[in-house]
Order: sequence, then C-alpha cells, then structure tokens
Amino acid sequence: MCFCGRDYERNTRPVDLGGGFAEGTRPYYVKNLLKIMFKKSVLITGGAGFIGSHVVRLFVNKYPDYQIVNLDALTYAGNLENVKDVEKQPNYVFEKGDIRVADFLKNLFEKYNFDAVIHLAAESHVDRSIENPLAFVETNVIGTVNLLNAAKNLWKNDWRDKLFYHISTDEVYGSLGKTGLFTENTAYDPHSPYSASKAASDHFVRSYHDTYGLPSVISNCSNNYGPNQFPEKLIPLFINNIKLQKPLPVYGDGQYTRDWLFVIDHARAIDMIFHQGKTGETYNIGGFNEYTNIDLIHLLCDIMDEKLGRPKGSSRNLITFVKDRPGHDKRYAIDATKINKELGWKPSVNFEEGLSKTIDWYLENEEWLKNVTSGEYQKYYDEMYGGR
Repeated sequence: MCFCGRDYERNTRPVDLGGGFAEGTRPYYVKNLLKIMFKKSVLITGGAGFIGSHVVRLFVNKYPDYQIVNLDALTYAGNLENVKDVEKQPNYVFEKGDIRVADFLKNLFEKYNFDAVIHLAAESHVDRSIENPLAFVETNVIGTVNLLNAAKNLWKNDWRDKLFYHISTDEVYGSLGKTGLFTENTAYDPHSPYSASKAASDHFVRSYHDTYGLPSVISNCSNNYGPNQFPEKLIPLFINNIKLQKPLPVYGDGQYTRDWLFVIDHARAIDMIFHQGKTGETYNIGGFNEYTNIDLIHLLCDIMDEKLGRPKGSSRNLITFVKDRPGHDKRYAIDATKINKELGWKPSVNFEEGLSKTIDWYLENEEWLKNVTSGEYQKYYDEMYGGR
C-alpha cells in the first residue's frame, strides 16, 4: 500500500486497523508516518499570497524530502493560481484555514507534527490598516500569537531541529531622514496601524524565544516587487493602469523613498535564513535599490512605453497627484550587510532588470491580472482612489 503525503493527510477520517480507537485519535505508527516519508514537515503560512507563493515554490522544488504544508485563508490577496505549478507535487499540501482560530491551528499542528513554521500570513496594506486597524490586530498580532502557542504546545520544550521563522517588514523601524539606513539594532518606531501590528508580532516572537526558549528567527524586508503581487501595491497597480491608460495616482509630491527587493531574491534569502540563520537573531533583507516614488514611476512609464510600442513619455501624462495618506513615512532604506557577510546572500538582479522582468510577467499573464482585478477589488480601488 502506498501512502501519498497529500492524499493521505487530506483524509481526515480515523483509520481503524482492527483494534479500534477513539474518534479523532491515531495509532502511533500512523501519527509518525510522515516522519518516515519526509525529513522535515514545514508549515508555510500565507503561501497563496505574493511572497508566500514564491517561498512555497522554492521549497517544494528544492527540498523534495520536506513536506510543505501551505496554509492560507484565501482572502482577497490569496490566490491558488499562484502555486498552480506545484499543486501536484507529492511533497506539497494545501490547507485552507485562518490563523485567528486557535483550535484550528492546534488540530493542524497535531495532524502534521510540524518541525518548523515559516510565517508570512499577514494583512499588509497600509491604506487598509487605516480604514480597519482591528483587522490588522486580529491577523498580525493575535494570529501570530496563536501560531506561537501551537508550536510551543506541540514541541513541549523539545526544541531540537525546530524553528519558528517570522517574516516582517522594515516599516516597523519608522521613517528615516535623508541619510542613514535601518540596521537590525534600529529602535522600533511604527507610524501606521499596519507597522504597529507587525512590530507587536515581532515583539511576541522575541518574547517567546526569551521566555520559553522557543527557537525563532525574524527577518525584516524592504518593499517587494515581482510576479504575482496583488495590484493594490504600486508597481502592479501602475503596470495595469498604464496598460489600460488609466490615471496613475501618486501620493503627495511623490518624493517618498523606498528600497526595492525582487521577490525571488527575497525567497532565496528566506531559504538561507531558514537553513543557516542563528536562532534568536534578526536579519534585514534589502535590495540596495533606493528610488523616490516619482522616479520609480517615471522609469516604469518609460519601460512600459517601450514594451507597448507607445511614444516615449506618453504614459507619464497619466500621472495624477492625489491627497497624501496619514502617517506616510518619508524614507525607508535597509542595511543588509549582516545577511550578506554572515550568510553570503546578495540580490541577483539590479532594480531595472528586475522591473523589466516584472513588467514582462504581467503583460504575459493578462488572465491572472484580469481575475484578481475583478469584483471586490474594483470596488475597493474606487473607494481608495476615486474621491482623491
């Protein structure tokens, strides 16, 4: 008899081999079957989202001896099309569920007996956090604590070969002036409900490490861009709007500066930290690409004009300056020296190369973009930008 990891684990009915046992329990050898089949059982939360889907793809393909369980609630930004290319791999399992529900997580951890967690699931859009801060507290803070408790209770102080890896953002550090970089020792100074919720989740992860000994690691990344990003974020939003010749809404004067990280390079960094990082440590991940928003938009317009065969400069005419959002941080910039020196990571592409690859992906995947920009997203877009 062959037990496929995915098919077997999706069958939630109890197995009785003759001796009988209580509903919901499993014989010892069945509970440990996955330990025989796979070297490691890894939970990746938010694996149908933008960054998460790239991490899932990398781990499923690179580590066939790991069972990769993708947990996602499939809210507006979660899309199983993002991982369609790995859905039939024997070491891949998808579970739909909500990290806000502690009992669900308890059962999930017992079902798969996880050795490690890579936690990416989060509400992540600043504008949405301003409209509904409580949703960010529930997912980013309570959801993270639920995961920490599930891991702590399963591992029961046996921390050997266990890891809770929490992915966070550079926005927890606040805003920089014209000079300077965020390091791993920069004090936290969040300015939006989103960054405040992520800062709180970071603190909880550290507290579980320091209080209970839970082996954990945190990384804080700069702005990601690349394929599969939901088009509420600047680059995919503007690619779509330029293609459709719709206005390009730019906050304030457009002089806000961000560091940009190609998502595939971020996934590589996560892989390195997961396997080589030191528990209890924090690693900053940045792309070494600082651009003001308006300079980035000009570059994006010019590349799009060239790829679409339009007169150079025509897409710049779509730029529309809109009312700034509250608490808008002026500048983010990451110092990624630590991960470079200790783990050997560095970006594989410069920003212009990565941006060109990103544009090509969106132009070649119009059906994907059409699917995610229909319905509720269009309503949200009109509410956010229609009256500005």
